[in-house]
Amino acid sequence: MILEYIKTNWIEIVGAILSLIYLYLSIKQKLSLWFFGIISSLFYIVIFFQTKFYADMSLQFYYVVISIYGWINWKHGDDLAGKEMPATQLTKRLFVQLCIATALIYIIYYLVLSRYTDSPIPKADSVVGALSIVGTWMLARKLIENWIVWIVADALCAGLYFYKGLYPTAILFVIYTIMAAVGYRAWKKAAEQK
Repeated sequence: MILEYIKTNWIEIVGAILSLIYLYLSIKQKLSLWFFGIISSLFYIVIFFQTKFYADMSLQFYYVVISIYGWINWKHGDDLAGKEMPATQLTKRLFVQLCIATALIYIIYYLVLSRYTDSPIPKADSVVGALSIVGTWMLARKLIENWIVWIVADALCAGLYFYKGLYPTAILFVIYTIMAAVGYRAWKKAAEQK
């Protein structure tokens, strides 16, 4: 029975393992996280298409692109002078801009999912999509508060994936939620020591 489950769900299991490696490397602020982000996203494109999580599927395409951007940005920093970019805190102005961007992305996702797809949960899927786009951009910019966005998004995802029966992915997102809190503390502590 276990072997049959593994055989049937191997793409999801491999995607979850690659995602855990990505998360670990994110917390450690290792540049190689972006490579694992690209590979795990490719696996999850297939998974989310099969389960009709279209917002999450579209996010995976975004993750591939933003991972390339993040890789370049982390390696070269803002000035591209060859030094790695440090983690920084969110400004009040950028916070407001990101709140507005999140709301707009949510509206777009919701309109598309509710009108043009058979998504069973367009509102929840849209919230996760909007938070994930903004959170990944914040990670690529090495903003410490990206972890707060991920705590919320990952907790929501865990519930959605349990609902859809994606158990390895749901467990992955429970771990993600916990590790996002660890990541926030680690990045904040590292920034305070500089």
